[in-house]
Amino acid sequence: MPVESLPTPPGYVSGAWAIDPVHSSVGFIVRHLMVSKLRGQFGSFSATLTTAEDIRDCAVTAEVDLASFDTGHEFRDHHIRSAEFLEIDRHPTMTYRSTGLRFDGTGYVLDGELTLKGVTLPVSLSLEVNGFGPDAHAGTRAGFSATGEINRYEFGVSGNKMLDGGVVMIGEKVQIQIEIEAVLQAG
Repeated sequence: MPVESLPTPPGYVSGAWAIDPVHSSVGFIVRHLMVSKLRGQFGSFSATLTTAEDIRDCAVTAEVDLASFDTGHEFRDHHIRSAEFLEIDRHPTMTYRSTGLRFDGTGYVLDGELTLKGVTLPVSLSLEVNGFGPDAHAGTRAGFSATGEINRYEFGVSGNKMLDGGVVMIGEKVQIQIEIEAVLQAG
């Protein structure tokens, strides 16, 4: 059976990339009281990205410092970092390692494994390749957007409070939103 090829994005450049943290973000959205959406982000993260000659061999490894959790409300952030939720004293980081890249007919999907609170589960991210091109310093940049969803309970992030009428404080599904701008290190 022949291996299916993946479409190559315009201007595609293979090589090793470093994240530009000033122009990148790792964020999330979770339901609050089931009537609104709470947005937040992690201020400290790192990753290695490799775009390979064969696009199917591209790889990503990433690490997020959970202490950098930020929703703009210090009391809430402290509570989420506690043993009831992220338990950062015992599990200070969250990691992601890609296991494959595929095209689902409409876009790229980055398959991988997410480890959070000592639990590793498969997580697929919808991946948009925003482009490859020159930067103002005679270098080459690439941009990527990735989105996905996890069930926080599956990772042991189970803290919650049930209110009257059966309403929960925080939803179980967490949307992941990642924006990456990377600088070519070696091609």
